[in-house]
Parts: sequence; structure tokens; C-alpha cells
Amino acid sequence: IRDRDVTGVQTCALPIFLTIETAQGAEPLSGTYSLDDIVALAVERSPAMAGAEGFVKQSHGQQIAAGAYPNPSFSGTAGRGSIRDPSTNTRITERTITIEQPLEWTGKRQARQDAANAGAAGASAALAETRLALIADVKVAFYQLLFAQRDADMTAQNVTMVEEVLRTVKARVAAGEATSFDSMKAGVEVQKAQKEVARAQNTLVVAKTRLNTLTAGSLGKQFAIQGDFQSARQGLDLDRLAAKALEQHPTLQRLSKLAEQAGHRVQYEQASRVPNLSVQGSYHREAGDEALTAGLSVPLPLWYRRQGEIETALGAQHRADAEKRQAQQELEQAITQHTQEVRTAQDQLQVFETGLLKQAEQTLTVARTSFRQGAASLLDVLD
Repeated sequence: IRDRDVTGVQTCALPIFLTIETAQGAEPLSGTYSLDDIVALAVERSPAMAGAEGFVKQSHGQQIAAGAYPNPSFSGTAGRGSIRDPSTNTRITERTITIEQPLEWTGKRQARQDAANAGAAGASAALAETRLALIADVKVAFYQLLFAQRDADMTAQNVTMVEEVLRTVKARVAAGEATSFDSMKAGVEVQKAQKEVARAQNTLVVAKTRLNTLTAGSLGKQFAIQGDFQSARQGLDLDRLAAKALEQHPTLQRLSKLAEQAGHRVQYEQASRVPNLSVQGSYHREAGDEALTAGLSVPLPLWYRRQGEIETALGAQHRADAEKRQAQQELEQAITQHTQEVRTAQDQLQVFETGLLKQAEQTLTVARTSFRQGAASLLDVLD
């Protein structure tokens, strides 16, 4: 990130933590920004990124909880007691102390830990997915704003050209070489051009607001962008792009981890059919008696063996697998569609740049010159 003065001139290079406030209530920056500057601001301050980072922290907490051992329980009672029949006047403090430690089956614990690890990996993939989507939105908004600026400039130039035509028509009407109807028609064209200027300015305001929103208002209301449109790469290989996306796209990685997590939850529920053991130890002292005992506590799954939880986990696993397959199909379709759109756009650009634009400029020049000399009509110029 570059530090710039109020004139937009680059003054010095500073670390990102000096030029960007991390607090949500920081004052908006101002100046001229490149695409890389705005991407850095969006990644730093976007609420979407903050939410994804919070989800990663949450999944790490679940990992810690999944690796924890069950805590023991301790209970004790005490009170005065005596032997009354036969009376011996013996009095003591009677007491009972009990310690219980649950023991979890290894398979159940391992399945829970594997599910938490898969969830953490999925959260990291979700963070990468959010960052990728945010950068894509910023790039789209940046180039939409750049296009809106070019559109506003073009409409302003068009107004200048149409006003020049109007002045020429008025001069010809004053000289008796044209009718007042031509002057009215030229005036209507000026109004149309001014209307296009208002439309372009409104579009420009909306585009600036959209880009500023993606950076959580960091750009402020008075900012400018610098950059140019980039030509798409030639010779895009559809098969290579699809294979690379299916292997590396964070959306598929996130869904894969969700499916893996669902599979581990199925294993956990199946392992939970075997109940946990609880080891107990107890010390008991009362008047005339003292005992030290040990034992086991085992729930008996006679009537219910978690059939509902297992079925629920299986359904979640099937749904996660289906969502993954659907995402793969949609991604392949999107890559095919956008690759074809790029090729079509490249062909159209080549046609415009090599022929149509030059011919249009030459035709406009000839029409304007001919109109000034009286050899062409107003309709020819407007067309």
C-alpha cells in the first residue's frame, strides 16, 4: 500500500499496518487507488473476511473440545452419627466420598477428532473461498467503475460534438441554407446527449458506491482509481482450466471437507452404540462400619441403540456428497461458458479494432466535413 498526499502523488512506501487502520470505525482514506490497493483494503476490512476468520477460530475451538478427555466427578457427604442400641455413647462423624471417571471408547473419540479436523480444514477452505469471491467482486466492481468513467467521458465528448453540429446548423439557418426544422432536430439531439450524460453520471455514482462498499467504506466518497483494461490471455485451454479448478478451487475443497466430516460423524454415531464405561471408587465410614469399594457403571442399550442419530448422520453425508457433485457440475459448466465468452469477446474486439472502429472514425470525419461544406445532410451526420 502506498501513502499518497492530497494531490494523489506517491510520497513514500509504508508498511500496511501504518497506512490501514484495522478498526472498523477508522476514518475513510482518500486519494487515487490502483486495483491492487483496493484489493488489499477489501481483504483487510471486509466484514465477509472477518466472518470467515471467525468461523476458522470457531472450528479450532471445536478441535480442542474434540480432543478433551471426560472430566471425573467427585461427591461427598458427612454428618454426625452414633450407636444407640445397645447404647455405648459412641459418636463419630459419618462420611462418604465417591469418585467417578467416565472412560470413552477409542473409536468414538477418534471419529469425533477426525470430524473436528475435517471441519477445521473446511473452515480454512471457506476462508480461501471467501477471499477469492471478494477479490473477484472487487475486480468486477473496479472495471465496472473504470468502464463507467470511460462512458461518462464519451457521453461528454458526444455532447460537445452534437453542440458543434447545432452551432453549424444555426449558422446555416441564419444564412438561409437550412430550415428551422433542422435546427429543432439538432436541438433535440443535444437534449438526448445531455440525457445520456446524466445517465452516465448516475451509473458512475452507483459504481463508486459499489466499490466503496466492498472495502467497508474505506475509500470514502471522494476517491479516484487508476488503471486500464487488460486483454484476456489468448489460447485458453478449457480442459486444463477445468482440471485445475476441480483440483484447487476452494469451494470444492470446502465441500469435500464437509463430506469427509459427515462421514466421520456417521462413524461416531455408529461407535456410540457401544456405551461408555464409568469407573467408580468409594470410601464409606459410619458408626460401627468402614468400607472401601470400587465398581463399574455401564448403560445398557436394550431399547434404543441410536438408530435415529445414525440415520440422521447418513442423510447428512448423502446430502454433502450430492452438494459436492452438484458444485463440480456447476463449476465445469461455468468454466465452459466463460471460456467461450472470452473467445467470443476476443473475436469481437479483433473485428472492432482492425476494421469497424477505424471505418467509423473515417466515416464520421467525412460526414462532419461534408456537413460543414453543405455536401451532406444533418441526418447523415447524426447517423
